[in-house]
Amino acid sequence: MELIEMKNLGKTSVQWLNAVGIHSPEQLKQAGAAAAYRKVKARGFRVSKVLLYALEGALLDTHWSELSQEHKDRLLKDVENPPE
Repeated sequence: MELIEMKNLGKTSVQWLNAVGIHSPEQLKQAGAAAAYRKVKARGFRVSKVLLYALEGALLDTHWSELSQEHKDRLLKDVENPPE
């Protein structure tokens, strides 16, 4: 499977992921949604929280809008407080 085939990911988000060294679903899974989002944002791309939710949804094979608010809040915490 290619990144572009994953739910929620389009051409632009795949280009952003490629720019930070994530080229496959396996690499995205290894990084995790929060870390991948941090990398893309740190690279200077203007991204919204929807990208974070889309990445998580891609990993879970669900549409990002179906993530619970609690799940989204946890993701935001992970982005703001990365593990050491």
